Amino acid sequence: LPAEPKIFHGREVELADILKLFNETNPRIAILGAGGMGKTSLSMAVLHHSKIATKYGTNRFFIPCDGSTNKVDLAGLIGAHLGLKPGKDLTKAVLRHLDNAPPTLLVLDNLDTLWDPAKYRKEIEEFLSLLTDITSLALVITMRGVERPAQVKWTQPFLSPLEPLAHDAAQRMFLDIADDGHSLEEVNQILAVTDNMPLVISLLAHLVDTEGCSAILSRWEVEKTSLLSEGYDKRSNLELSISLSLSSARMISVPHAQHLLSLLAMLPDGLSDTELKHAKFPIKDILSCKAVLLRTALAYTDDHKRLKALIPIMEYMQRLLPATDEMIKPLFTHFQELLELYVVNVGQTSGVLAISQISLNVANIENLLRHVLQ
Repeated sequence: LPAEPKIFHGREVELADILKLFNETNPRIAILGAGGMGKTSLSMAVLHHSKIATKYGTNRFFIPCDGSTNKVDLAGLIGAHLGLKPGKDLTKAVLRHLDNAPPTLLVLDNLDTLWDPAKYRKEIEEFLSLLTDITSLALVITMRGVERPAQVKWTQPFLSPLEPLAHDAAQRMFLDIADDGHSLEEVNQILAVTDNMPLVISLLAHLVDTEGCSAILSRWEVEKTSLLSEGYDKRSNLELSISLSLSSARMISVPHAQHLLSLLAMLPDGLSDTELKHAKFPIKDILSCKAVLLRTALAYTDDHKRLKALIPIMEYMQRLLPATDEMIKPLFTHFQELLELYVVNVGQTSGVLAISQISLNVANIENLLRHVLQ
């Protein structure tokens, strides 16, 4: 097994919720969320928990799926971890072995790399279904996005997709890595650009540990997400992690979704469905684009039902895939019309509605003006 995560904050509730599902059964659990949100760390915390170690003993397996491309690859990977002899297709051998084995826990990490391509999705889901027919098998998968594979009766209550850490947990994580000899004001400035995403916190904290807060804040102003692009894999390279989500089959199937994300990258206040539909963006099937961004967890909806992107994703898109003037122009037109509506109808119902819409877009308008003046 990989080592237990030594720095683990802010996922205590999710860990407890998962452990409850192991009380009376061998559950089937999907840990979902955006890239860099700590899904793998949570799954490893489950694997190493004393309750799980007692229940499954040496029959706990952590299987990274990154290098597999289809069902046969996955079966071979599982078979290798189980100690089976190599073969052309180990699907039946794996199922037979697990069916005759003591209670076993399989963690399939990053299963989205296999499930995402439509070409192999059906066979992957069928294989998962066969695995979960084995009553003595507990299955935990981690996947980018918010969708669970079909053909599996996932144990309820479902685990909600992982969200950014609470501020106090983010702060504890940062200080565990970077030591506590830094001013909290500067630490909080750094955390503000992470949107409390665990991967971003970890990468920035390691840099702060060697260079200090002030230096890293200055570098971030210039380099943005490229500051965190030197790692060799998605767990140590933020830009690689984001690019993997952008290049997923779900995103590619709706090509204009990337244009919408580029637009959201300029809008700290996000966009409502009404604005998406009425601002006349040159984006085909814009609500389908929204759905894909939500399914892949590249965007989310806030408490006001406004579509937004997390700050690290916004910075990445602005730097590498910025919105075109053609995309931005309808926003200016939309906000100008709102302002004119307010001016013409001050004190009337339509004027009140206009000012309420303007108030929800103050940061958006400010950012657009800043963009024009650059």
